[in-house]
Amino acid sequence: MFRFFENLVDPYVAYAEDNAPPQKIWPFLRQYCVPFKRVFWATGIMSIVVAAIEIWLIYYMGRLVDLLGSDPSQLWAEYGTELVLVAVFILTLRPLLQGIDVALINNAILPNFGTLIRWRAHRQVLRQSVGWFENDFAGRIANRIMQTPPAAGEVIFQTFDALSYSLAYLIGAAILLSTSDWRLLLPLLIWFVLYGALVRWTIRRVGPASKAASDARSQVTGRVVDAYTNIHSVKMFAHHDLEVDYAKEAIENTRKTFQVEMRLFTIMDVSLTVLNGLLIVGIVGWALALWTTGQASVGVVAAAAALTLRLNAMTGWIMWAVSSFFRELGVVAEGMETIAQPINLVDDVQAKPLIMADGRIEVQKLSHHYGRDSGGLQDVNLTIQPGQKIGLIGRSGAGKSTLIKLLLRFYDAESGRILIDGQDISQVTQDSLRREIGVVQQDSSLLHRSVRDNILYGRPDASEEQVIAAAKEAQAHDFILDLADPEGRTGYDARVGERGVKLSGGQRQRITLARVILKNAPILLLDEATSALDSEVEAIIQETLYGMMAGKTVIAIAHRLSTIAEMDRILVMEDSRIVEEGNHDALLARGGLYAGFWARQSGGFLKTEEDAS
Repeated sequence: MFRFFENLVDPYVAYAEDNAPPQKIWPFLRQYCVPFKRVFWATGIMSIVVAAIEIWLIYYMGRLVDLLGSDPSQLWAEYGTELVLVAVFILTLRPLLQGIDVALINNAILPNFGTLIRWRAHRQVLRQSVGWFENDFAGRIANRIMQTPPAAGEVIFQTFDALSYSLAYLIGAAILLSTSDWRLLLPLLIWFVLYGALVRWTIRRVGPASKAASDARSQVTGRVVDAYTNIHSVKMFAHHDLEVDYAKEAIENTRKTFQVEMRLFTIMDVSLTVLNGLLIVGIVGWALALWTTGQASVGVVAAAAALTLRLNAMTGWIMWAVSSFFRELGVVAEGMETIAQPINLVDDVQAKPLIMADGRIEVQKLSHHYGRDSGGLQDVNLTIQPGQKIGLIGRSGAGKSTLIKLLLRFYDAESGRILIDGQDISQVTQDSLRREIGVVQQDSSLLHRSVRDNILYGRPDASEEQVIAAAKEAQAHDFILDLADPEGRTGYDARVGERGVKLSGGQRQRITLARVILKNAPILLLDEATSALDSEVEAIIQETLYGMMAGKTVIAIAHRLSTIAEMDRILVMEDSRIVEEGNHDALLARGGLYAGFWARQSGGFLKTEEDAS
């Protein structure tokens, strides 16, 4: 039975991805609700049916009280069949209908709705550009991805479990009272108007208060995750107390916003108790008055009393449900600030996969300043022939890394273009472009997965033999065999920790090299590829790198000039432009910037800060 309801909706159903999601909350949620349309209709109908049964039971209890006033000896003879049928209904059909209603909510909607939102939200965020991620905390992004689905699920749950049910119940209560005496409707209507005013007062304040509390919680998450991610820096600089105070500021802000939210609920609860007292006194008192004048039976009084007590119990639940509804909407609205952001770096509508032929790269009048007035690149022109090896040097901020990022299309260039084998990279799909480029970065961070998984990231369909061969070529196989993690996994199965923190810088770099070796892309970008290695290991890896370069088009950024001295051409960048170009000997003979760098180097290392461009 459970499986039937659980399979009514496929949370992973195909859908059209939206580069500009709706910015208002209801259109935003409506997109996610499309696969649940039929289930929502069925659940709404079942909520009404269940509410109608509850009202009928109260009505029937009143009728039963009236029946008790007849001759006891004749009760069974006259009403026995009716009583048996009612008992059978209560014992069989009522639980069945209630079970269907609950199963639709608990088994068909809640698990699948949250899963669908979490999956689609994660897909949407992963489509954002590198620059988008660089402008936010990873912890805050993850927090919003995780908290939005349960909040949206709670909104749907309260819609069917409380709001639709309670609305149907109130309508049924009004019908029941009107069939007894229309005057019994007056206290109910007066109470309903006052109750509606209280609900309106509450929800107008709960939504903003809940969003503020949710924002505050996300800020705490961002600060805490930031400290944990950079725990080495925290410990090295002995800033435990500084980080505690930094987090405390956000935690205290969270406490204050939560206090504001809870004050609203206290006011709501006290006001609701007063209103419910008016409801009980008004309806039951009026029913008693009608009974004393003979205008209502004992059953009517009993039904009115049972109904008001039931409404008294329900109103607190309904108010809390309504408050929860709008509180969770506030959480969803906060999550939308991340999930619903437009994706600005997208494939052209007519983009086709990159067709790789020779690996020729042409850079034509390329300029990019990250929206600023300076920095980045300015009018760069460059042609790299197929299979040519290019060294790229320059001071920090000269534009070296910007050129790499634009070649990978992490950003769209502000002007100019880049061609690979005659194809403008802005007109091909991003995935096809990046599949043809292997990158070894200075920051060789790894995924918190096994060594095998990290190497396979270069080519997921590679065999175990190919993985080991790549590791051996990167001089990583021997130390990998000696690895072990706290869970007892060893060798290629060992987990490397967040960003590869359990490994040394040189070990991380060699696993990164193995990953790129396995990928075997025709274009190779090296951004300080040996910066984390000691001299002995670097000498060995240099041989590996030159082996990797065979037959590939290569761009290598280096501060250690000895690593690029054998390149076909060396480009020197200064102030966002290419100012010198030639091989090692020609540049030395020229006596320009490169010659000056070479003269000042120590062991072939260019004394500049880490490239921040």
